[in-house]
Amino acid sequence: MKLSRPARRSLLVVHVTASASWLGLTLGLLALGITAATTGQAAAVAASVRSMGLFADRLLLPVAFATLVSGLVLSLGTPWGPARHRWVWIKFWLTLATAAATAFALRPGVHAAVAAVAGGGPLPDAGAVLTGPAVSLAAYVFMTVISVLKPWGPTRRGRRRREAARGHRDAVHGGARPTRAGHHHAGSRA
Repeated sequence: MKLSRPARRSLLVVHVTASASWLGLTLGLLALGITAATTGQAAAVAASVRSMGLFADRLLLPVAFATLVSGLVLSLGTPWGPARHRWVWIKFWLTLATAAATAFALRPGVHAAVAAVAGGGPLPDAGAVLTGPAVSLAAYVFMTVISVLKPWGPTRRGRRRREAARGHRDAVHGGARPTRAGHHHAGSRA
């Protein structure tokens, strides 16, 4: 599947917006978690933890899903491919892992904290409100960095596809490579 330029650009806007939203939500969760863990005021702890619960229940999973799906469709519809470049491959699996961790670890930890402080009690475990957001934030920053730098080159599959495409192009153009204007230059591609 090849996306048209307008579709690719629109989907890229959706993906970047969802990714930035996920990072921002996680940063907000970490700020609320730090507040809950460090304040001595029961009302501030309860308000922080309840706010974390609201973010976790209403926003995190839809944003995580939008990031995952838009990234997958982008990789399938562009030359980057889901398994052609190491950075895309790593980013996909890390996104899938953090989405699963959001659903099955971060949200339950926040819910446990909400239940504990609902009756005015203290926060039983600061780790429940700090660890998930801290680990998630580190993962999202890492994914942002590799999205910008695109390190590590192609995978074995990506190298094979590139070599096959070069072989096909050389067979079609007799060793000449096409230019932008459609003319051909003799010689190998550097």
